[in-house]
Amino acid sequence: MKTKTGQEAQAHPSRCPDNSAFKQQKLPAWKPQLSIATVLSSFFVIGAVCLAAGICLILSTNSVREIEINYSDKCSNCSKLRENSSNWNQECNCSAGFVLKEDMLGDVFMYYGLQNFYQNHRRYMISKSNEQLLGRDVNIQNSYCAPFTTYQNGTPMAPCGAIANSIFNDTIDLFYNVNSSVIQVPLLKTGNSWWTDKNVKFRNPVAHNLSSAFAGTARPPYWQKPVYMLDEEDERNNGYINDDLIIWMRVAAFSAFRNLYRRVSRTRQFADGLPAGNYTFRISYNFPVSKFKGKKYVILSTVVWSGGSNQFLGIAYTVCGTAATLMGFVITAIHLKLRKKKTYFQK
Repeated sequence: MKTKTGQEAQAHPSRCPDNSAFKQQKLPAWKPQLSIATVLSSFFVIGAVCLAAGICLILSTNSVREIEINYSDKCSNCSKLRENSSNWNQECNCSAGFVLKEDMLGDVFMYYGLQNFYQNHRRYMISKSNEQLLGRDVNIQNSYCAPFTTYQNGTPMAPCGAIANSIFNDTIDLFYNVNSSVIQVPLLKTGNSWWTDKNVKFRNPVAHNLSSAFAGTARPPYWQKPVYMLDEEDERNNGYINDDLIIWMRVAAFSAFRNLYRRVSRTRQFADGLPAGNYTFRISYNFPVSKFKGKKYVILSTVVWSGGSNQFLGIAYTVCGTAATLMGFVITAIHLKLRKKKTYFQK
């Protein structure tokens, strides 16, 4: 039998890894020795914890007060008017009344909901310019924004892209009808977006004033106002840091979704929330939905420590807890049966 010389060993090095603890997988490790007691206790403890969490979440979400009004059909005349692009500059108003049978105590949030509106298409999701929304270059011409990048004369759009162009632009006001008088419910339009969005992801260009910062640009085709005039009452809520724009730019995963629109200001007779009575939504209709067979909703809702009225998390915890508990009983039954059989054969 031939042995390799030293030169042959250097020319053809061994493929075996070094004899080290790391390469030979001899590092210290925890190797639990599972017994029937530890397995069963793990299943029952996990099941009990998940069941308790699920029941608490379901009970808390059941205490949420919510009312939803579908105003697509009630504003059908305005919808037909908006379907014609030549009528976009014409104002159209409609109203939807409802009765609040019980008080909505605490903080009350107003949402707008859309159905059959798909924001999860890849081409739609990337149709924006992060550089532009960060205020670094308002004249940027991003290929992702096409065809909403520039007009035929070369004027850039600010902001560009299909997401910004399709912004929800209905104006919704809430009125309280009491003692033959109509009181407008005060609504807060700021403080509705995430802090990181308002202060990190979206920034206005640095300039003496916003109008000069956006000089040489034009609003998107479907917009009625330029970006620096989105909120004519509060100058701090204009440009790319407008709350409505920021919330709309966070696209939804499903075709039916809701976005936060306003919060009820807890002042005067609304200090404790919305009292029971007759209410009316007055809507300036600008967002047509009949072309894609969509629906529009306005929702009033309270919140609890676990969030809104979505029961998915509570149901998920309950199902997981039930499955773990049942699996514990199944393993217990199998163990008892096998132990009984083993004892019988030993005898």
